[in-house]
Amino acid sequence: MAASVNGMTLPSWASHIEDKQAPMPLLLVQAFVDTLDRDLGTDIFAHADAARAWLADAGLRVPDPDRPDAGFADDLRLAREVRASIHALIGRNSGGAPLAPDDLAPLEQVLGQAQPRLDVAADGRVRLGPGLPAHALTDGLLGLLLIVRDAQADSSWDRLKLCGNPDCRWAFYDRSHSRRGAWCDMATCGNRLKNRNLRARRAQAS
Repeated sequence: MAASVNGMTLPSWASHIEDKQAPMPLLLVQAFVDTLDRDLGTDIFAHADAARAWLADAGLRVPDPDRPDAGFADDLRLAREVRASIHALIGRNSGGAPLAPDDLAPLEQVLGQAQPRLDVAADGRVRLGPGLPAHALTDGLLGLLLIVRDAQADSSWDRLKLCGNPDCRWAFYDRSHSRRGAWCDMATCGNRLKNRNLRARRAQAS
């Protein structure tokens, strides 16, 4: 079932993104990263059944109906690792450190195992895409990386950021004109961190 938030109809796999949603298809990358909510301590990928259902709903992994659990333990591990890698990649848009080799290793695994293909559209454009449907998780994850590549090309990628609250680090889409948004929600994370910094300054002054 789709949800409607702020006038935007969200696919069911993005129903946990309540505000500051990225445009499609970048929303899929945001929703994938935000399957882990550090502030609430919830993780869609913490339980195999929930993870399997979400990945299938998002089109990132279509399990074999005769063997739905085949290789899923390894797939779930890779999904978590790639999620952390893309989270670090988004962190670069918020002034984060360059990616370390450990950050890149899961992405390199996807690139080494996925089976991309060329597709010629009706308008004559030749496009690179993952093998479809994404029966293999690596193909679905490659699709996420291709979305990142396209977003970097059209400058929408720079607007996908991580919340400045270190206890949150939720991925959000900055639609501000100045592109200087720093919080997933100013009323919660923004004020919380400002109040914390204010208390720290007062304690230091005293």
